[in-house]
Amino acid sequence: MNSIQRKINTGFARTSTADDALSGLDLTGTTALVTGGYSGLGFEISRSLASVGARVVVLARRPEQARGAVADFPGIEVRACDLSDPSSVRSCAREMLESRISPDIVICNAGIMACPEVRVGSDWESQFAINHLGHFVLVNLLAPGLPTNGSRVVSVSSAGHFLSGVRWDDIHFRKGYDRWLAYGQAKTANALFAVQLASAGASRGITAFSVHPGSILTPLQRHFSASEKHDLGWTTPNGDAVPGFKTPAQGAATTVWAATAPILVDHAGAYLQDCNIADVAQTDDMSVGGVKPWATDPDDALRLWALSVEMTGVDAFDRR
Repeated sequence: MNSIQRKINTGFARTSTADDALSGLDLTGTTALVTGGYSGLGFEISRSLASVGARVVVLARRPEQARGAVADFPGIEVRACDLSDPSSVRSCAREMLESRISPDIVICNAGIMACPEVRVGSDWESQFAINHLGHFVLVNLLAPGLPTNGSRVVSVSSAGHFLSGVRWDDIHFRKGYDRWLAYGQAKTANALFAVQLASAGASRGITAFSVHPGSILTPLQRHFSASEKHDLGWTTPNGDAVPGFKTPAQGAATTVWAATAPILVDHAGAYLQDCNIADVAQTDDMSVGGVKPWATDPDDALRLWALSVEMTGVDAFDRR
């Protein structure tokens, strides 16, 4: 089941930065689409790709705020897209196709973490809806316009997937909400999405990976107070990240490596960590990382895809 989850010799380490991972590359002529690519980890992903010549299209729920954040980077442009609103995602995808924007790289980075209970779309739990379903719809709608000579989709997952597999009997937490289990399920969904997309998209030259960027303090933790972050062991008493946390530049490294590294050509669908393929997790220690079997199970990946199609009505890879 997890035969592809074996480390390879990459020359990088957990402290490598996005600039390290892209060193020596020239992405002139390449278009990269980055959801949430103007803040935190997403900003570093966008900045580093633009620095080596890529045209970067940032999708943002708050486009004016995003334009202000990336104003100093001429290689980055912004378009509106609210992943919590299916009509917004559809409108964004339609405009991109009409504009003949054909991304060679799609980075599904935007997301929310352990937030209070919120319902969006068709009464969907918001973490599953935004982190997974919004990206599922976006990629499927863009699929007809992706380059036929090869494109990569990178789904940003997390060691948070350790907290929960897909709750098949209650995906939307209608029987009681737990913000951490909801986050864990959403991050498992991000990994399973890459597994099935790698399979379904192979004949079209679409390659997909999921990544664990590492533990990083960014606006993703906006729902936690300073005292909560300290109590969770994330920060020192003065609010700095504890040893073991990555900087945003280090956290972005695995994502941009996944998007560009030639060495990954034969490893489609893999879950990546520290600029390498992650091992299968042997413990429940998220600080060590690795990937749990439920996040790479091809049967669960196919089952999740089918359920996502049922929920959204979108499937660019329907073979009926």
